[in-house]
Amino acid sequence: MAKRMAEIKRKTKETEVELKLNLDGEGKYKVETGIGFLDHMLELFAQHGLFDLEIRAKGDLKVDQHHLIEDIGISLGKALKKALGDKKGFRRYGSITLPMDEALASVSLDVSGRPYLAFNVVFSKKRIEREFDYSLLEEFFRAVTVNSGITLHLNLSYGKNNHHIAEALFKGFGRALDQATKIDERLERVPSTKGRL
Repeated sequence: MAKRMAEIKRKTKETEVELKLNLDGEGKYKVETGIGFLDHMLELFAQHGLFDLEIRAKGDLKVDQHHLIEDIGISLGKALKKALGDKKGFRRYGSITLPMDEALASVSLDVSGRPYLAFNVVFSKKRIEREFDYSLLEEFFRAVTVNSGITLHLNLSYGKNNHHIAEALFKGFGRALDQATKIDERLERVPSTKGRL
C-alpha cells in the first residue's frame, strides 16, 4: 500500500504554514501555531485520530487570529485530500458521538468529494476566553471541508463550557476521520457506485 502522507506549504502576505500529515500514523504530533489553544485542539485531533501531524505556522496575530486559523484549516484540508491519493480501498464514512464532561457532540463525515459543512454548535455567550475567539472554529472547519472535499456535520447536543465543547469537536473529528479513512482489505476500488469521488 502506498504511503498516505502529504506535505503542504502555504505562504501569503498574512501567514506562513508548513504542515505534514500521515493518515497511517500513531498519533504523534508537533504543533506550533502561536495560538496555544489551537495547538491543544490540533494535538487532540492527531492523537485521537492516530494521525501523525506536524504544523509550524505564524501569522499576523497582531491583527487577530482569523487569518492564521483559516489558513491552517486550508492547509489541513489540502493535506488530507492529497494524502488520500486515488481514494481506493478506504471506508469513506465515519461517525461518533463523543462526551467531554458536560458537553456531548456528534461528528459525522463523508469523504465524498463534495465539500459541505453543517455546523450546529452554539458556544456560550462569553465567546472569547483566554484570548481565544471560539467563533473562529467554524471558519477553521469550513476551510478544512472546502479544501479536502469532505462533507462534515458537527452537532452539539448540549454543553456549557466552551473549552469542553471545542475538545469534543476536535476529538470527535479525529476519531470520525480515522474511521472514514481506514483501509478495508475487502475494497480495491473507490467506495462509490459512480467509480470516482
